[in-house]
Amino acid sequence: MTQHTNRLIHETSPYLRQHAHNPVDWYPWGEEALARAQQENKPILLSVGYSACHWCHVMEHESFEDEATAQLMNEQFINIKVDREERPDVDHIYMNAVQMLTGRGGWPMTVFLTPDGKPFYGGTYFPKEDRYGMPAFRRLLLAVAQAYREKPDDVQKTVGQLMAGLQRMEALQSSDQPPDAQLVTAAAAKLSGAYDEIHGGIGQAPKFPNEAVLELFLRAHRAAGQQRYLDMVLHTLRQMARGGIYDQVGGGFARYSVDATWTVPHFEKMLYDNALLARAYLHGWQVSGNDRFRRVCSETLDWALREMRGPEGGFCSALDADSEGVEGKFYVWTLDELRSVLGPAGLADEAIAYFGASERGNFEGSGQNVLEARGPVPSDLPEIRRLLLSARADRVPPALDDKRLTSWNALMVSALAEAGATLERSDYVEAAVACASFVLSELRDADGRLLRSWKDGRGRLDAYLEDHAFLLEALISCYEATGDPRWYAEATALADVMIERFEDPERGGFFTTASDHERLAARRKDLDDSPIPSGNSAAAFGLLRLAALSGEGRYERHALGVLRLLFALAARHPGAFGHLLAAADFYLAPVKEVAIVGPSTGAGELLRVVRGAYRPHLVLATGEADGVPLLDGRGPVDGHAAAYVCERFVCQAPVTSPDALAAALSAG
Repeated sequence: MTQHTNRLIHETSPYLRQHAHNPVDWYPWGEEALARAQQENKPILLSVGYSACHWCHVMEHESFEDEATAQLMNEQFINIKVDREERPDVDHIYMNAVQMLTGRGGWPMTVFLTPDGKPFYGGTYFPKEDRYGMPAFRRLLLAVAQAYREKPDDVQKTVGQLMAGLQRMEALQSSDQPPDAQLVTAAAAKLSGAYDEIHGGIGQAPKFPNEAVLELFLRAHRAAGQQRYLDMVLHTLRQMARGGIYDQVGGGFARYSVDATWTVPHFEKMLYDNALLARAYLHGWQVSGNDRFRRVCSETLDWALREMRGPEGGFCSALDADSEGVEGKFYVWTLDELRSVLGPAGLADEAIAYFGASERGNFEGSGQNVLEARGPVPSDLPEIRRLLLSARADRVPPALDDKRLTSWNALMVSALAEAGATLERSDYVEAAVACASFVLSELRDADGRLLRSWKDGRGRLDAYLEDHAFLLEALISCYEATGDPRWYAEATALADVMIERFEDPERGGFFTTASDHERLAARRKDLDDSPIPSGNSAAAFGLLRLAALSGEGRYERHALGVLRLLFALAARHPGAFGHLLAAADFYLAPVKEVAIVGPSTGAGELLRVVRGAYRPHLVLATGEADGVPLLDGRGPVDGHAAAYVCERFVCQAPVTSPDALAAALSAG
């Protein structure tokens, strides 16, 4: 086979480098490709995907590695390959266009653009031959190229319609009213109609774990006192933890299950899912005391520390679904394999019953078993897991996408900081601090501005709103976990930068890209919370938490701009706005500002009270005052550690006993 090398060899993204030896004359997104398209008046073929995407690999093998297909692409198009995780701005614009054209979206995404970057046709995966009701990719290429040459008026008409649609999506106007007090409970009631009463979760197959929806139900339970909301959360957490979507051997969650029962996952593991779900299980433990939830939280974070953490303290992005070219091969087991590993220790029969394994298997009827936790718990489950994990380590592992993304690392910082403080795991807190320090030191340009991506010692690409917003929440979590005023100072500085460079002062909310970002087909706003919180939701929540810590009303005003922009949409589509609804709940609730000062022993007992329960309407200040307004003028009482419980910086008399603090936190 002829060896090829294209421009992607110079990129740092593992996904782009996977395509560096395709015969396709790939460009990364940038001025060079766009300029050539305009110079030669050729349409652009934009292909968007990510490294852990199974069908992205399929399309690469079928089409992009094929010499004849590549020749056709090179003759007729300027070909651009984009890693959606590095360039969410590009991905979101053209995904919106594809959804307008086809009514659905996904990856790999293929979009055809005019030389000036405006979309006129697109779709997702296209097969090499006609099948699945889709045209063969080469036939599509010929048709699109011919239409561009011979029907320019039709192309421009489609361009006009799509661009008008994109502009309408960006023209959302803020309400002049604040969110309604019943917003959260009404949204939960609406969403509960789609709840799967048998298996948990929302909807049927494929089924995604949605931490933001679980958080919404927890908040609705707290607001309305309806047991059903709490039951839905706990039932979903139990079912996911029992299913194959959870790695019963090594911990951590796959991205989604292909069925309604959480049994067979799409095996890719994403950093963001696991950061968010670790917090969901932590909160589940706080409200229920179910020790299984605590263990799932810890096992998930332990997996991230073991398999995803780099030596510099940052976290890699994802593990592929495939190994040795086969989806799920690393994770599934035959009965013979289970007996071989566990039989010598006399643990095979118990384990097989517990994992629900069978001769036929549950994965494509092949005798391969995705392990679940459905049977009686074995007497020595930790040893069973240890033996299987050790045996699995001898297999060829899935590929690791080892770029570090600011936003996803920030999600993991928040999870580690909160879980570390709550579970009194100093290793988690230390990992959170190390990761936050890495982001603030290495993901900066020469002018100190935040960057998006880091790999092999090199940070690159301008950071987006979600990078700033997620990091704002993470820095506040680091401050609450450690009491180190450095993190509070970093949070306020970052918030000020985010407001200055991303806010839309006319319509409210925040743009995805900064005011000096490169000009794209549209300047959009990151709105919906799927599969991760949107930059706007996280910005609102972070600013509201910072306002409560600082007493600075301006942070609340900027957050309210987001809520006024989106709360009506959230009321109509609650499943897509879970984190925004959590921010609205925080805004509407009587938030308690808690300051704990004094000797470490007594302060530790008071902190244990604050962290021992699910308290979504609370911010915490502790440690040295050093510029933290909530601590100004607060001191021990008669030499004892004291807790000051305040609302809007109006404080009750300080308390020094854990029981008195628990009563003060429960009041109101």
